[in-house]
Amino acid sequence: MHPYLFSWGPFLVHSYGVTMSLGFLAAGLVTFYGFKRRGLDTEPIIWLVAIAALGGVIGAKADYILVNLNDMSTDPASLFSGAGLVWYGGVIGALALTWIFLSVKKIPKGKAFDAAAPAIALGLAFGRVGCFLMGTCYGKPSTLPWAVAFPNGMLPTPPGVSVQPSQLYEMLASLAIFGLLIYLAPRLKRDWALISLYMVLAGTTRFLLEFLRFSRDGQIQAQSIAFGVAVIGALGLYWVMKRTPARQSRIGMNEV
Repeated sequence: MHPYLFSWGPFLVHSYGVTMSLGFLAAGLVTFYGFKRRGLDTEPIIWLVAIAALGGVIGAKADYILVNLNDMSTDPASLFSGAGLVWYGGVIGALALTWIFLSVKKIPKGKAFDAAAPAIALGLAFGRVGCFLMGTCYGKPSTLPWAVAFPNGMLPTPPGVSVQPSQLYEMLASLAIFGLLIYLAPRLKRDWALISLYMVLAGTTRFLLEFLRFSRDGQIQAQSIAFGVAVIGALGLYWVMKRTPARQSRIGMNEV
């Protein structure tokens, strides 16, 4: 594991920050081509990615603070350090600011979110590589041949204990979801279909992976949110596929 990639004078370059930056860059490129394929103006992409990144960081840190409020009395400074970002909070924050941005710019939300659905999966894959390098978000103790120890991780594993690399499991699952969404993008043409499918797949994946994650205070919260995301996605997909083509076309033209 490599929590720090290199130092530059007094500054330490965190591997998580680098992988997150690469994830946003890759997500921006995928979203660009998604916008282009759907006939949307690609000029706001840079601002869209920047706003999504800002919302993601704010939401992830806010969720981390809420989950770890018990640490406020013992080590309050740790809650506001560079460490500690919760994925679900990041998604909520990114979606909230993105929704506002799309509303202000009058960009059709269904088409925009569908264009970004594969990008979200790809960005998460990069993020999980960062978690692995930092030695966080790992799984339960294991004797499997590919089990890994993080003695110097941000959350060190106990001496002599190896754990399941659940970060890499989620990375692989996210890459598989990304590939599937790219394949289905030209086939699922109804607005909101692709993002709804992503919510089903990502929510289900995260719900199952939580059973493998190392026991911590926020597991019930994480699984509850994952289940909710999958259910909302399934209901959304059902609603989208039940709409008539005429209504779909009318909504796609009028939605802002």
